[in-house]
Amino acid sequence: MAALDGIRIIDLTQYEAGTSCTETLAFLGADVIKIEPPGRGEPGRGLINDGTEADSFYFLLLNASKRSVTLNLKAERGRELFEDLLRQGDVVVENFAPAGLEKLGYPWERIQQINPRIIYATIKGFGTVGPHAGFLAFDPVAQAAGGAMARTGYPDGEPIKPGPTVGDTGTGVHAALAILGAIIQRETTGRGQKVEVAMQDAVLNLTRVGLRPYYDERAPLPRRGNQLAAKGPRWLYACKPGGPNDYVFVYASTDAMWDNLLDVLERTDLRGDARFTRSGRAQNGAVIDELVSAWAAQRTKYEAMEALGAAGVPAGAVLDTAEMLCNPQLLARETIVEIDHPQRGRFKMVGSVPKLRDSPPVIKPAPRLGQHTAEVLAELTGIGGEELARLRADSVI
Repeated sequence: MAALDGIRIIDLTQYEAGTSCTETLAFLGADVIKIEPPGRGEPGRGLINDGTEADSFYFLLLNASKRSVTLNLKAERGRELFEDLLRQGDVVVENFAPAGLEKLGYPWERIQQINPRIIYATIKGFGTVGPHAGFLAFDPVAQAAGGAMARTGYPDGEPIKPGPTVGDTGTGVHAALAILGAIIQRETTGRGQKVEVAMQDAVLNLTRVGLRPYYDERAPLPRRGNQLAAKGPRWLYACKPGGPNDYVFVYASTDAMWDNLLDVLERTDLRGDARFTRSGRAQNGAVIDELVSAWAAQRTKYEAMEALGAAGVPAGAVLDTAEMLCNPQLLARETIVEIDHPQRGRFKMVGSVPKLRDSPPVIKPAPRLGQHTAEVLAELTGIGGEELARLRADSVI
């Protein structure tokens, strides 16, 4: 069985922070029913598109393994059907703008009244309390306000937005964790509860190790680029043939790793050199960079990673997006999977990151708009035939 077999998620999410939460739960086997406006669907379907009529890859990457139901929540009959779905749901998730669901007539108190066992998960940029509670946010805003930008870049440059969307997907993963906790608690209490995750909070949590120097020095940690210590090695080294991502990152953090690195560099004569003890390495970064740079320049990033990794030295080739999709390690772990979409054909995408031994992930292509409307309404409300046609004619679905 899938880990979340029997758990039904009513999914009102859009863009990335919310959709990454519900997709994580879908991969774990939850029945995620994505509610979308008739006609246009969730805004992400057309975001960053290539000009075709097909759903964007942005949408496909964030909505796999879900079922799509179109429902007009501004119509009285649409709200009635929505409430029918809520009564049979375990979790409802939304990441509308502040007070978005409340404006539709569904504050937490109303949702709890409809279904006392349901868990209501809300994802907001700055949460629902505090002086910034009403402010809007997207991923880069959360990265700025959550401390990630201040940590990223070089000492003499401006703050830089990190590439990974930790403000969006990072928040979604936090929300999925909170939902699972609430589901477990419900087994004891029999009642649902409201779960809230703010994007600013999630980014702060992901950058919390950067707070450590403040406790000692009462000053923020300066930007250091790729350097992990103020005067230490850069640890990033160019490889052949010299493309924009032909680099390997090396991190020999212990004496044993350093000795292993010297073995690979064929410089065992430097073992025991006072300059390269644990404390000495932090003061002699330029010398280390010169040694490793000369060695790495003669190898591809893959050759460098293989040689160092086999010797017990932590090292990673800098992989671009194209390389990740065909990376043998990710393919072997089935973290990169190939799916067949009715519009886009076969393509590779990121699948489930958690690997549960007895619970294989559920990986299906993202649904077409309204693909499962008739199926879900028949299954959960008993509606079909003429009434279904009437709902379509009235633009309820």
